[in-house]
Amino acid sequence: MKFALRIAVVAAALFVAGMLVWQGVTAQGALATRFDTSPTVAFLDIGILVFREGLECILVLAAITASMTGVKRLNRRPVALGAGLAFVASLITWCVAVRIVSSLSDNMSALALQAATGLLAVIVLLVIMNWFFHKIYWGGWIRAHNRRRKVLLENARAAEISQSRLWWGLILLGFTSLYREGFEVVLFLQSYHLRLGGSVVLKGTLLGLALTAMVAVLTFVLQQRLPYRKMLITTGILLGVVLLVMVGEQAQEMQLAHWISTTPIDSLKPYIPDWMGLWFAVFPTVETLVAQLIAAALVIGSYFAARRLGGGAAGSSVVEAHAPEMATINA
Repeated sequence: MKFALRIAVVAAALFVAGMLVWQGVTAQGALATRFDTSPTVAFLDIGILVFREGLECILVLAAITASMTGVKRLNRRPVALGAGLAFVASLITWCVAVRIVSSLSDNMSALALQAATGLLAVIVLLVIMNWFFHKIYWGGWIRAHNRRRKVLLENARAAEISQSRLWWGLILLGFTSLYREGFEVVLFLQSYHLRLGGSVVLKGTLLGLALTAMVAVLTFVLQQRLPYRKMLITTGILLGVVLLVMVGEQAQEMQLAHWISTTPIDSLKPYIPDWMGLWFAVFPTVETLVAQLIAAALVIGSYFAARRLGGGAAGSSVVEAHAPEMATINA
């Protein structure tokens, strides 16, 4: 199983690299004034983010259901039902958000609306990438779900609550475990949907959901021991690159919408080719480069702040023993 997993990872990496090379050859760079990202880059960015959020959701659900074995295995059903309802609620939230953004387009110019939704996406991504935030809030989120699950099961054993109330409580746990991640993804994707349309967003989302489904099957069906901590770190690094790209794009969108000034750096133009703007949103202007440096400083600074707070650990142990790796995973 481990060998097959490694083969799959290598094959996926080669496929992604091939797409990048193909896109780079066919696109032949882009003008520095172009503020919309390549559809292929957007496809990969969306897939990474959806997979990251899906992975975190799986860890929360795994923590909740870890002790539900034997006769208590039936308690997993309401948790799964709640997660399914949350997925449907996320789709409804997407439809509502798209309608709201569409209605705003009647009162705002295209550039201003793109700048506004892009700024929202950057804020969401900064929260997701904030190690200090994860140390305090996301770890507490899992612990709160575990405490609530323990209270529900203990009260049910003590006959303090009915079986129906227990099931509704477990349904709510499953719902909140998934819907928070779904809501964050919906907010993040509004900028891409506005700029590139629903087709790119759908393809990227399906990629992230497919990867998430693979991990879910291995975790809940096949009971495989996966390197969850390494997966979180890897996706975190990838999201860091996505963040820098989005911040560069957002700064340029704000320049084009005349929200901020544009100060070219002529001395850097020979060293920043057009393809750097297409793939990494690196442009030879003071505002875009400073914005990317600030974003990188915030993420790196929060990482070291979380390490100091945790006494040298990048996170706290928040997932109960579902597999040996999960017993010591850092959120």
